[in-house]
Amino acid sequence: MQPFVLLQRALPQHALSRLLGQIAASERSWLAQPCIRAFARAYGIDLADAERPQPGDYRSFNDFFTRQLKPGARVIDADPARLVSPADGVVSQAGTLTDGLLVQAKGQRYALDDLIGRSGARYRGGDFVTIYLAPRDYHRVHLPMTGQLVATTALPGELFSVNATTARTVPGLFCRNERLVCEFETAAGGMLVILVGALIVASIETVWGGPVSPYRSRQDNNWNLTFERGAEIGRFLLGSTVIVVTEPGRLALSPDLVEGRTVHMGTAIGAITG
Repeated sequence: MQPFVLLQRALPQHALSRLLGQIAASERSWLAQPCIRAFARAYGIDLADAERPQPGDYRSFNDFFTRQLKPGARVIDADPARLVSPADGVVSQAGTLTDGLLVQAKGQRYALDDLIGRSGARYRGGDFVTIYLAPRDYHRVHLPMTGQLVATTALPGELFSVNATTARTVPGLFCRNERLVCEFETAAGGMLVILVGALIVASIETVWGGPVSPYRSRQDNNWNLTFERGAEIGRFLLGSTVIVVTEPGRLALSPDLVEGRTVHMGTAIGAITG
């Protein structure tokens, strides 16, 4: 097993993440500004697309990390029949749920039922795409298609890193980590948007105000909220993963949505077929 993975197993993941989360939330400029500038240099972060383009414009590291883009920085595909990327990132896997299983990495599969904490029979045979958000990426998550939020399930768990190395070596990685399962009803049937927490992620936040991460116990909630395609639904405090799952026979993913492809929020990644 990779030393990086062994180290994660040994670390007090939640305690470390919450401690660093407190530092990241600090608005003391003597602490926040060095963190922001060091992080921006280390990851080559370009603030040209940000609504506030200078490091000194941010009150805290969290404020910087969840920065909003300036108007027009991302263009939502004009065709309402197209599914758009929920985030900036890299496609780690995409394909069809065969026997109710998703691909995590080469040689690694996991069950949708385990991921969402209940039966996913409605989605078996449907498509999925997993998008990894690196630390340098824009970290707000948007809805791929206009829909009504009907339910969320918050599932407590571990906080392994979700990068490629960990995905290859930790079985059931996404089913083990803390995650928020959001279910939407759309013109193409049901759609799941799953936000997966990771090491050093201090929180998963949503625009509807709950449930609040970190999750101490499972929380199931019903909602009746409508969001337009491309609307912001949540954000991560540090890098993580978004998984989108669609009902079978209603949508087709783009054939060029392959492992390693870079995507940006709003670009087409699929289309309604029936």
